[in-house]
Order: sequence, then C-alpha cells, then structure tokens
Amino acid sequence: MTISNATTPRLLIVDDEPTNLRVLRQVLQDPYKLSFARSGQDALDLVAKEPPDLILLDIMMPEMTGLEVCKRLKADPNYAHIPVIFVTALEDSVDEAQGFEVGAVDYIVKPIVPSTVLARVKTHISLVRADELRATQIDLIQRLGRAAEYKDNETGLHVKRMSHYAKIIAMAYGFDEFTADELMMAAPMHDIGKIGIADNILLKPGKLTPEEFEEMKKHTLIGAEILANSRSRLIKLAHTVAIAHHEKWDGSGYPNGLKGEEIPIEARIVAIADVFDALTSARPYKAAWSVEDAIEFLQSQAGKHIDPALPDILVANLPEILKIKAKFSEETEH
Repeated sequence: MTISNATTPRLLIVDDEPTNLRVLRQVLQDPYKLSFARSGQDALDLVAKEPPDLILLDIMMPEMTGLEVCKRLKADPNYAHIPVIFVTALEDSVDEAQGFEVGAVDYIVKPIVPSTVLARVKTHISLVRADELRATQIDLIQRLGRAAEYKDNETGLHVKRMSHYAKIIAMAYGFDEFTADELMMAAPMHDIGKIGIADNILLKPGKLTPEEFEEMKKHTLIGAEILANSRSRLIKLAHTVAIAHHEKWDGSGYPNGLKGEEIPIEARIVAIADVFDALTSARPYKAAWSVEDAIEFLQSQAGKHIDPALPDILVANLPEILKIKAKFSEETEH
C-alpha cells in the first residue's frame, strides 16, 4: 500500500454530475491532490494510470454504477487496498449493506456537509498511513533478520521457513490469527544479535571452545539491546524472542536461566521452529537430518530443553509444516 506523496495524499473523486465534482473540489482541494472522473470506466482508467490513496465514489451513475466500480477494484490485487467511500443521495434506494459487501469503507450522504467530508476523509487517510507504516516496519524487521543471516551459516530461506513454522505452531497452540501473524513477523529477528559476534567465532567450522561459546551466547543480549525500549508492539515481541529463544524448559538455557513457563511462550515456539528447521536443513558443516530423526530428537527433548506440549503440536501439524518446507526449500530457490 503506497501513499502517492508523503505530505499530500491523492484523492480520486468520481461523479457523473459536474456540480457535485465542483462542490467536492471546493471542500478538498486545499488539503489534498485531486483527480476527477465522470464515469465508472474513466475512474478505472485513472486508477490504472495513477492509483490514488482514497476514492470518493458516486453510486448512481449511468453505464457502470459505483457498486460495480468498487467490485472491480476489490477484485484486482493491485488496487484492492485503496479505500472507497461511497457518496450517495438520500433518495437513492441502495442498501448500505450492499456497499459494504462490495468493499466500501464508509458512506457520505448528499447534500454533503463539508466538515463531515473532511473528517471522514482524514480518518481513512490516517488508516492508510498507519497500514503503510506497519508494512514498512514489517519489511525492515524482515530485512534486519536477513542481515543477521548474512553473518551466519544460515540462509534467508531458513528465516522464512522457521517464521511460518512458528505461526502454524502458535495457531495450533491457541493464538488468534492476528497474534500468530505478529509472531511470524517478529521471528526473523531472533538472531539479530549475531551481528555483534566476531566472525572467527560465528563462522568457526568446528566445535566452539567454552570461552568461545560464552561469547556466542551474548548474541541474545546484543539482540535484546538492539531491540530494547521500542514503543512498537511488534518490536517488543521481537525483543522477547531475541532474548529468550535459547532458554530451556529445565532451566539450563541462557542468558537468564529461565525455567518452564517463566520462558515466554512466544520464545518457546520460535525455539522449536528454529531447531526443527536447523536440524532438517543442510549446512556447510552438516547434512540435513530426516524429518523423522528431527522429530524423534525434539520429542526426546520434551520437558528438558523444549516445552513438553510443543513437539506433539508440531507433529499434529506436520503436513502443513512440510508444505512450507517444500515451498521455501533451498533446492527450489536455486
């Protein structure tokens, strides 16, 4: 979703009556950039040429009604995100429910009240900007997650797979879809702290010495520091995952030796998703384990390193998880 200009959003006003276009121009021309169309087809052509940030759309027009225009826009993934406000006369007998069914976000009744038009448009433009900001935030999180992988033996596809696994497990655990989506978006940041680990330790092909392992463990604290004190709900969740995904159910994990349900459930879910993908993926220093061997290992760690409820949830959702594994496989990518 894009705002055509960061300071001046563009509106498309569609009405077959020139008088109505003039009235709306007078109300909206100062705060916004305006485009005008006098028919449904002209509106669709203008949207294809330069997508606006919001559309004010008359319903009762000849040849193609506003309802049909809205329906066509919402059927096109390139334009479905553009909010549509219907502008309709009181005497029009169109059921409001029908307008909302085809995808409109609001109604304005003619004759218009300028303050009402300005308030409704401002509200929906604010929502567009909020969606754009969230999309940008998500994109940055994913890119930062990829940045950490460039310093490691992992790949960007690992981040995609384990993030989707985390969502599947979270939904099965009982998360609602919105919260599970947030976990999927935060999961790529789990190892962001590896940016601060020296290459001779991070890329060492053999076993780390005890001293080197102590340095490696600091990536959880570095990640937490990078993500600390954000006002964003999503970054706060990424902070939780970054600092706690190496904690273990029996208390033997790091950095804080949390035990059992002291470990945030989001971090427990990311941990099993991360381990499952690491085990079943080939790396320069190891061959990929079979899915069966990986599951056997995870089940053996239930109640020790892993939340005892999670291996069974993973197994119960294995068909969906394997679809993700195939979709984002290294072989498919290459």
